[in-house]
Amino acid sequence: MNNAQPSALTSFIEASKLKDVSGPTLHQHALAAQVLHNLQFQHDWTSLQIHTKSPTDHQPLAKPLVSGLPPRRVYVHPDEQIEMLKQNIQEKDIPVEREWVLPTHLREKWSLRKFADVFDGITEVPLAGKMGDQEKLGHGTGLDQARSTKGGKRLLLATVGDDSTIVYYIVHDGIVKPRQN
Repeated sequence: MNNAQPSALTSFIEASKLKDVSGPTLHQHALAAQVLHNLQFQHDWTSLQIHTKSPTDHQPLAKPLVSGLPPRRVYVHPDEQIEMLKQNIQEKDIPVEREWVLPTHLREKWSLRKFADVFDGITEVPLAGKMGDQEKLGHGTGLDQARSTKGGKRLLLATVGDDSTIVYYIVHDGIVKPRQN
C-alpha cells in the first residue's frame, strides 16, 4: 500500500484545474499552473492569475496565459533607459509593470504565425482583472513619454523542460532596437 503524499506542485495543479476542461486544454492549463507556481514560489512574483480569454475581444485564447507582477522590472526599453540616464533615475526606483507570460513545453513547435496569434489576443500591458489591484505604472516620473513610445507588446516565454526546469525568454511583437551600454 502506497501512502505517499502528492508534492506541493501536484496539489497546486490539481487545485487549480478547471472543472469543465479536458484533453489538451487540461494539459495546457496544468502547464500554466506549473509556471504560475514557479513564478510565485521561486521568483517572488505577486498578483498572479491565469487568463483563458483575450482581454481585447473576450474570445478564448489559443493557450492559457499567466500575468503578474515581478519583484523588479523584467525589461527596460532603450528609449526609457536613455530617459532614466538623463534624469539620473535608478532602475530600482522604477515601479514594476504587470507582465504577460506564455507557458510552453520544450517539445512544442512554435512558428511566427503562432506567436502572432498570441500577440493578437493580448494587450500591451495585462489588466489586473478580478484581483482589482491597480499597479503603479510610473506615471508622473517623467518616463511617460519614453514608455508611450515603447511601441509594442512583449511577453515572457516560459519554456518547461521534461525535468520541470523552467527558463524564461523575453519575446517582442516586432523589432526593438538594442539596448544602450
